[in-house]
Amino acid sequence: MDWQLIADSFWPLLLGGLTGTIPLALASFGIGLVLALVVALLRLSPNRVLSWVGRAYVSLIRGTPLLVQLFVIFYGMPAVGVRIDPWPSAIIAFSMNVGGYAAEVVRAAILSVPKGQWEAGWTVGMSPARSLRRIILPQAARVSVPPLSNTFISLVKDTSLASLILVTEMFRRAQEIAAFSNEFMTVYLEAALIYWLFCTVLATGQDALEKRLDRYVAH
Repeated sequence: MDWQLIADSFWPLLLGGLTGTIPLALASFGIGLVLALVVALLRLSPNRVLSWVGRAYVSLIRGTPLLVQLFVIFYGMPAVGVRIDPWPSAIIAFSMNVGGYAAEVVRAAILSVPKGQWEAGWTVGMSPARSLRRIILPQAARVSVPPLSNTFISLVKDTSLASLILVTEMFRRAQEIAAFSNEFMTVYLEAALIYWLFCTVLATGQDALEKRLDRYVAH
């Protein structure tokens, strides 16, 4: 074990994570959540066409590998005259993927809220949209925190795939350092450790968020 290499490469890897991996994951997850809410509402729509559109989107995203989605956007789109830079390509692919998986989580969370909560909103004169925003979604958020947190943690690890389309994030830094030093095992194990540290911090944040959202749950 080359301890000097570990010491020298720790900061470049950590910096790659803080300036590449985490921002990429946050941007993709934020956009993906908005998309997931839209798709979930489409799935819940009484309109059969809208419901089918939501179902088709979920089926397409969940039925194809993330790597293929990433390659289609970055390498495939130029074939139809659309060229997208590496970072936007990664964000688009990861956001679409999160939207497909998280949509079912959001849909299930909305359905888990008792119907009486909708009726309570109607009783005080709220429109369906306002009831959704003020009553239903806060309660659904608490239910959806654990699975959505798992989705985000998975996304943090999946960002390593962005290195294949030339995005400079932590794993690409690891590849560069490993190729230069020829110490692939050492560098990749160190990168794995940093990924684990990131995920541990996120899991701790998940616990704190769950406690904070407890107040929105109807008892």
